[in-house]
Amino acid sequence: MSKTLPSYNVTVRIGIPFDPRATATLVKEFADYGAIVTGVDMVESDDVNLVTDITAKVDDIEHAEQIAAKLEALEGVHVHGIHDSTVQAHLGGKIEIALKRPLNTRQDLARVYTPGVARISTMIAKDPELARKLTVKRNTVAVVSDGTAVLGLGDVGPKAAMPVMEGKAALFKKFGDVDAWPICLDTTDTEEIISIVKAISPGFAGINLEDISAPRCFEIERRLRAELDIPVFHDDQHGTAVVVLAALINALKVVGKKIEDIRIVVSGVGAAGNAIIRLLMKQGARDIIGVGRNGALGPFREEAGTDRNWIAQNTNPRGQQGSIHDVLEGADVFIGVSAGNLLTSKDIAGMAKEPIVFALANPIPEINPIEAAEHAAIVATGRSDYPNQINNVLAFPGIFRGMLDVKATEVTDRMLVLAAQAIADSVEPEQLNANFIIPGVFHPTAAQRVARAIREEYKHSLTREEM
Repeated sequence: MSKTLPSYNVTVRIGIPFDPRATATLVKEFADYGAIVTGVDMVESDDVNLVTDITAKVDDIEHAEQIAAKLEALEGVHVHGIHDSTVQAHLGGKIEIALKRPLNTRQDLARVYTPGVARISTMIAKDPELARKLTVKRNTVAVVSDGTAVLGLGDVGPKAAMPVMEGKAALFKKFGDVDAWPICLDTTDTEEIISIVKAISPGFAGINLEDISAPRCFEIERRLRAELDIPVFHDDQHGTAVVVLAALINALKVVGKKIEDIRIVVSGVGAAGNAIIRLLMKQGARDIIGVGRNGALGPFREEAGTDRNWIAQNTNPRGQQGSIHDVLEGADVFIGVSAGNLLTSKDIAGMAKEPIVFALANPIPEINPIEAAEHAAIVATGRSDYPNQINNVLAFPGIFRGMLDVKATEVTDRMLVLAAQAIADSVEPEQLNANFIIPGVFHPTAAQRVARAIREEYKHSLTREEM
């Protein structure tokens, strides 16, 4: 499997003595060093010197630096600099605040700020519910993290988590027209996080918890759900579970199986695995086995932690014990939210007829997708360079759009099931096949379908004026 990822595009500015074949020579040098040239742009040229920008895909920034050093060693060649397109995209952050009303005249100022704003504050003081109508609260979500479980990176801390949370906010706006703001907390104390989120909640209509390590994330979400009057959604749990269920709904159609009849093995019983198991059971799954580092969970032993123990006592009805390799034998579905390179093609060959494999560990799946496809009927990953990408962006923008539209005060299991079904239905029957069980992240209507499903189910809670 190539290490090259789409995000590692670099532009290298190079000076070289003039020669009619100078650019062709540079392109060949890049290719010889394992890079893929995607663009050549002339900056300056005369009959003595030539300066050109070479844009190329590389394995990582270290690979680009190695190429630059080798080019610099060539006679007459000078590398002026390396521009990483990913770094460029993050300069100064990726989101900003924009005005929704004009602020050009004294009259504008009087309406937007003083003295007019005093009347609005007085109205809200008398009726706090008006904050949803007359302030940004109406359409604003807090994306809250402590940076302890950032995807693929682990505990990087709140400052390093900011680019991820900014990206999340950008996705909220792009796909759900939801105004989200990244809030990274310099604390890992459960009680302090709960207290801070409660304290800032008046300014938001929803809370999206993100990249908080287990098991603290369970308690934080549980408490905030109980103590706040706005929806609290932990995307690492419920966003992942929704998209997995959506993909499984369609995958089962392709192989002609029913969820109540199949055996499912879930590798990884942290935040995502826990939520996946619970939501699949809500959908009718009866035979699920959760597998952790120490093997299969089941009623044969008590587990540390309330949530892990719930899985142990409520799944694995046949009491199967052993490693992931043991319990996978004869299973219909494998769902991995654990670690890379966990399985081999032999494991997949030992599953039931037409097995379904969701190897979602990122960036390295539990099994190489090409290897899995030797025996699996359907393969999905969390990566964008293989078919059937399980990506949370299909879920959270539409879920929050729908919840904000109906002024929801909580996230319900029914909402999650509705969201999953709406995502699954975004793949038209004539499109459905083993390589297309889930819509792409840029699907034009998936988020709107999710929002509409929630609105139609819960619109009875709105007054005529609010609708």
